Amino acid sequence: MSNALSIAAVTAILKHLLENGMVQDSITQTVGDVVVTAIPPDMITVGSDERTQLNLFLYQISQNRNVDWISQDFREKYSQNQENKHSKNSPLALDLHYLLTAYGSKDFQTELLLGYAMQLLHQTPIVTSDAIESILNYLFQAKTSSIFSQALANVSVSDLSNSLGQIKLSPQFLNMEDTSKLWSALQTHYRPSASYQASMVLIDTKS
Repeated sequence: MSNALSIAAVTAILKHLLENGMVQDSITQTVGDVVVTAIPPDMITVGSDERTQLNLFLYQISQNRNVDWISQDFREKYSQNQENKHSKNSPLALDLHYLLTAYGSKDFQTELLLGYAMQLLHQTPIVTSDAIESILNYLFQAKTSSIFSQALANVSVSDLSNSLGQIKLSPQFLNMEDTSKLWSALQTHYRPSASYQASMVLIDTKS
């Protein structure tokens, strides 16, 4: 079951990194209280009632065929975690593509928010296995009302951490045509955004 949570776990981890960064930095003194969400952009209220907000949206999933960058530590942990499983299929390796969008109703709020968030993620090109386990344990112990926190109660956090290993995060710079197509598909008002790829997530068969 823990493998099935891998996609949601990556989103939750990145959302936590952004939230934690907002708390520790003085950016909130400049732009006000910031809400960090992970919902479809068309569900966000824009216009006169627009909140100061960062939104992380998983807009695409693609197959990853390159496993060369995976650390030896991860290979060993994953191998140990799978040694008693008898799967006919090799794990499905995925890349997750995110749209990070800033919202705000005042001058410069969106630019400040997006610039800060991009700086924060640039400083964290790889989320290590130790950081992953620490964040997942925090989310589990916090026992919030979120769907993901409730789902963690039914799995081993240690197994889920081992199945993720580490997360490599890299920016993707879309051209204007691709950006226009993406926002047209989202069917909502355009806001300043940045795209990121998280590699890689492994989905295995249920033991």
